Amino acid sequence: MTQPAIELIGIEKRYGAQAALAGVSLDVPAGQFVALVGASGSGKTTLLKTINGLIAPDAGQIRVGGEDAGAAPPHQLRRRIGYVFQEVGLFPHLSIAENIVITPKLLGWERARMTARVEELLDLVALPREVATRAPSELSGGQRQRVGVARALAAEPKIMLMDEPFGALDPLTRDSLGTDYRALHDKLGLTSVMVTHDMTEAVLLADRIVVLEAGSIVADGPPGALLASTENPEVRALLEAPRRQAERLRQRLEAAS
Repeated sequence: MTQPAIELIGIEKRYGAQAALAGVSLDVPAGQFVALVGASGSGKTTLLKTINGLIAPDAGQIRVGGEDAGAAPPHQLRRRIGYVFQEVGLFPHLSIAENIVITPKLLGWERARMTARVEELLDLVALPREVATRAPSELSGGQRQRVGVARALAAEPKIMLMDEPFGALDPLTRDSLGTDYRALHDKLGLTSVMVTHDMTEAVLLADRIVVLEAGSIVADGPPGALLASTENPEVRALLEAPRRQAERLRQRLEAAS
């Protein structure tokens, strides 16, 4: 049996009297793209951050690549896992190239290897190589987010965690970057876990959707199978949102024509 890339076993996390995660167990096979969805406060981001040690669970075990994630210092774990979030967080005083190679530099890579990696990554995320010397302020929001993806991939991780990575972008840029990231996921054989509030994005990009509610998993499976099998009315309403939106859009366009 193949070892899952990520294993969460009975993960619990409380903030005072509130249970952010209530005994969550989840296996993510290598190469899978998982979307975590649910209402605000359902535990999505908390769950994501337990995987790379940004949040320490109160109970349960996390295994990454078959190894106990709690056995090594958190900073060592995070260097093996790419992380992309909505507010890209590029350092304004560093060039794009310097931002991208932050982790490789910490790992002691040679300069020539880092230079080659920057060029390779800029090609991968569809940015011209000449942006390497520019400051983050000289790039558009979509370009900065592409740099964020490049930075997360710099140390060649096999696991990528993404927290609303495209949420601050305009619709066209969001669609383009999401499509490009999915292509990168497939090309590089990544394991990706993405938090999103956009059900259309989840359905279009992910192999599997995990629905959280009040810190517990209430549905889990491929988008089509979930929609066909779920009996939970709230989960069904969530999964049917893209279809309802598409129908309303069709009606509006027909009325306007």
